[in-house]
Amino acid sequence: MKRFEGAAILSSQDRYPDSGGPTMLENGLNAARDALLSLQKDDGHWCFPLEADCTIPAEYVLMMHFMDDVDADLEIRLARFIREKQDLEHGGWPLYYGGPFDLSCTVKAYYALKIVGDSPDAPHMMRARAAILKHGGAARANVFTRILLAMYGQIPWRGVPFVPVEIILLPRWFPFHISKVAYWSRAVMVPLSILCSLKARAVNPRQIHIQELFTTPPEEERDYFSVRTRLNRLFLVVERTASLFEPFIPKPLRRYALRKAERWTIERLNGDSGLGGIFPAIVNAGEALALLGYPYEHPHREQCRRALRKLLVDEGERVWCQPCASPVWDTVLACLALQEDINADQKPIRQALDWLIPNQILDAPADWQEEHPELLGGGWAFQYTNPHYPDLDDTAAVAWALQQADPAAYHQSIVRAADWLAGMQSRNGGFAAFDSDNTYYYLNEIPFADHGALLDPPTSDVTARCTGFLALHGEDRHKEAVQRGLACLYREQEPSGAWFGRWGSNYIYGTWSVLEALRLARVDVGDLAVRRAVLWLKSVQRDDGGWGEGNDSYFEPQQAGQFKVSTSFQTAWGLLGLMAAGEANCPEVRRGIAYLLNTQDADGLWHDPWFTAPGFPRVFYLRYYGYTKYFPLWALTRYQALTGNAFV
Repeated sequence: MKRFEGAAILSSQDRYPDSGGPTMLENGLNAARDALLSLQKDDGHWCFPLEADCTIPAEYVLMMHFMDDVDADLEIRLARFIREKQDLEHGGWPLYYGGPFDLSCTVKAYYALKIVGDSPDAPHMMRARAAILKHGGAARANVFTRILLAMYGQIPWRGVPFVPVEIILLPRWFPFHISKVAYWSRAVMVPLSILCSLKARAVNPRQIHIQELFTTPPEEERDYFSVRTRLNRLFLVVERTASLFEPFIPKPLRRYALRKAERWTIERLNGDSGLGGIFPAIVNAGEALALLGYPYEHPHREQCRRALRKLLVDEGERVWCQPCASPVWDTVLACLALQEDINADQKPIRQALDWLIPNQILDAPADWQEEHPELLGGGWAFQYTNPHYPDLDDTAAVAWALQQADPAAYHQSIVRAADWLAGMQSRNGGFAAFDSDNTYYYLNEIPFADHGALLDPPTSDVTARCTGFLALHGEDRHKEAVQRGLACLYREQEPSGAWFGRWGSNYIYGTWSVLEALRLARVDVGDLAVRRAVLWLKSVQRDDGGWGEGNDSYFEPQQAGQFKVSTSFQTAWGLLGLMAAGEANCPEVRRGIAYLLNTQDADGLWHDPWFTAPGFPRVFYLRYYGYTKYFPLWALTRYQALTGNAFV
């Protein structure tokens, strides 16, 4: 049930009502604020569920059977979640709600359900199998899926890329080095190299196989690797040739490499948050430690199990698994939304910010230090703990909230964050998520990188957050960094006037992020780049007053700003972008506010099933459950602050 059932009106007489009672805007805003505050945890922070596709719960099931550590009740409830997510139209599993068939996700979901006990002759399994075979069979699945199938003995090892553990020994000048790939890639790749080098074999206690998913018997298949580009063809030849020499690797060298990869992994196990704080890396670490002979009861293995259990979301009859946890990101965005109303009670905000302060990573060893050994730490991670991998986006957002709250009280934390961010700026003036100048684009052509997400280059949205905060902070020593950041953003603007959204879906998110940064940098709202962005946002507003954009725009950029429905979070981004550009009083903003008020639920919140962000564009997507809670509130609060109570 909606709170107002279409009662928001747009007549100009309602802008400044004479009534002494609360306006519709006030009612909606207060309800949204109260609802968000009711979800704040006792220690001050927020953390909402983070959903990915069914690859994650399927891999959780398969992991239990890989290790022969099966929780029968848990696998039944995970399987229930997987079944419910099957798409009835194409018969398989998509990468995001309402998305097209994805072969790799469907292969893993099918295998997980079969291993739990679903009959291959069950209607849902027959539909999935038909869809898989229609798309070329399991041999056409992506690299990570084929590696899992190799470990389960479903395909030969020649069907997967050569990932020798000796990569840990390669020198920094070599074309490939683990420091040249993104943090998430190295956190996954190092323990995976142990599994691949030792030719890991799943226990598979029920001896479940999926040969029915192949169009050609796996041993006879000769086409496991599709050629993407000429450079990819060259790398494929080099990689296939190198794999022939694996039997001749000296055993002492392999033992040394295994020990070094083992030490690398253990150093980064990261307590209850797990290696890298991300599900695939934690699974690989746990399996690698088992393969290296660590007993079940060993603290390192128990650490991995605890980290994985913490990612489970128990909904009673069904359970699903998150790819990671997002407490810092959720907390700071909730704070930024609440800060828009300077007259509201600041105690919950200060409590949340005080929770964030001790999570700042000041002096822990971290991978980014390899490129910046003299730079002092000052970042925040995305997860509860992840000291090796603070990220620039969270850091800029936290520092922004601290600066707005009390620059004197939080001075030390703000300065350390600002100096760290400025030191992590890439050569082109942009900012990446975790590293600087991680732009070895040729590595996306190696056979292992068929997902195209091996790297962490600078992006417009992160550049916007970092540049905007540094401009707001206003230190003279950061002026050059701000100017370089702004220059990068101007260069990155699309011909349409929008900006690409790497970490949020998609151009609406990117455009809001940059317009917010330009506001913080006090760029004149008459600036040509601002005007072009405003025109684009207005041009993609939907007839119902909202905004929406599907994840299909990552495949087809011409669908930028287009979707079959409006969403609350994208409407909020569109509104925040327009208001940052000085358009608070325009008709488009008033219509957008009306849309939010008309779609607000009785609990004061908004509930959209759509996925809100890519983990990696085109291959992995996320649904931040918090985005429908704090972004609409942020937009409503800013609108009230700028215009007064515009709706009765």
